[in-house]
Amino acid sequence: MIKNYIFDFGNVLARFDPDELTAVHVGDANTRKTVSDVVFDRLYWDRLDDGSITDEEVKSGICSRLPSELHECACRVYEDWIISMPTIKGMDKVVADIKARGGKLYLLSNISIGFAETYTANPAVKDVLDLFDGLVFSGPIGLAKPHRAIYEHLLSRFQLTAEECLFIDDNAGNIAAAKEVGIHGYLFDGDVDALRKSLLLEES
Repeated sequence: MIKNYIFDFGNVLARFDPDELTAVHVGDANTRKTVSDVVFDRLYWDRLDDGSITDEEVKSGICSRLPSELHECACRVYEDWIISMPTIKGMDKVVADIKARGGKLYLLSNISIGFAETYTANPAVKDVLDLFDGLVFSGPIGLAKPHRAIYEHLLSRFQLTAEECLFIDDNAGNIAAAKEVGIHGYLFDGDVDALRKSLLLEES
């Protein structure tokens, strides 16, 4: 029986779209692509996920790859992405309904130390995560999905039984890794109604 619901964050609870996040500060389409490609380069974000690079090092790297006239806006995009992220419509209700019927909620997200320290500055994100019983951010613990250790960390930290957990993520590799430690998985494709039906949540 599933008692614990483990959610990924980006593109499950909130929409992580580099172009959209860059557009908040950069209007011109060509410039926006240039800035977005550098600011959201996995060169930095994989290391942010495992906590091996600082925000200042990221901004320094970004500036080293862009012309000087784009430094200010590129750094602003990086500094503001957390407060600029919109939640995915309907997911707040999914989370609230699970909570209302007695399910336990946990977050398991590949995300930076900076996010873990400042996500409360985004009211919509804070409102959703305030409902959770436990949060695991990869950056602060130096472990990232799909490494087995991060799933074992979550189970140990919150004393969960793997077979009683369902992990909801948009990455098939992350789901496969969760299943290797005995956690059930649901591959989220953006269809909130399909997720509700799978979780047997009644419409209201």
